[in-house]
Amino acid sequence: MKFYLSPEQIKDIYVSDGPQGCFATNEITVKGRKVGYMYREEPDETSDFPDSGWRFFAGDETEEYTDNPDNINIFSLNTICNYDAAIIPYLDAPYGSSFVRQGAKFVPDVF
Repeated sequence: MKFYLSPEQIKDIYVSDGPQGCFATNEITVKGRKVGYMYREEPDETSDFPDSGWRFFAGDETEEYTDNPDNINIFSLNTICNYDAAIIPYLDAPYGSSFVRQGAKFVPDVF
């Protein structure tokens, strides 16, 4: 799979003491679209990666699309911040938070 950003383009722009794993769709990481919807759920304690609970979507993916595991991958939060730095101010939000993009900013959404 060819990602929109090459490894050389990923810079250290987000640092946190907490778990760094997250899920993001190919709409963001392959097609290069901005995050349109994000939510944070309780981390998956059974996973093999340090799950932060964050899930990132372009916002218009269908249920059929997101049900296909080939369309969603695990990344570090820093990587997704490189795709869309506008998410950074929201990453300390508690579990159960969700946000939808309105212009250049995000507003809380009902999760």
